[in-house]
Amino acid sequence: MSRLTIDQMLDDARARLDRIYAFEVPQALARGAILVDIRPQAQRDREGTLPGALVIERNVLEWRLDPSSSARLALAADHDVEWIIVCSEGYTSSLAAASLQLLGLHRATDLVGGYQALKAAGLLTVASGAPHFAREVTALASL
Repeated sequence: MSRLTIDQMLDDARARLDRIYAFEVPQALARGAILVDIRPQAQRDREGTLPGALVIERNVLEWRLDPSSSARLALAADHDVEWIIVCSEGYTSSLAAASLQLLGLHRATDLVGGYQALKAAGLLTVASGAPHFAREVTALASL
């Protein structure tokens, strides 16, 4: 059995993805893409929340987004949903998005640089103690 290093595994995952950059997020949301924040609660508490994002921790991601899963969310209606997976820095999200693609979610991708890239690009602002997207974010309807 051939073994991969984590760097090779990450490279393989990213080769399958059409990754997006922080500046592309507002346009992606406007066309109906759904941001999915997979960071654990402790990390979100430390770094900040991602307004407008659907929070699904990494350990249940595939079950919640696979349209054939009995544990899926209502938003996981079919394999054509554009999921943009976000972690802190864009590593775990690449592996997660590639896993979703293996389930047939062909539009799944991730955010280059993750939450930290949004913050560095100035796309997150802090108002009244809570971070907000600097541009309008469409609220998620029924989950």
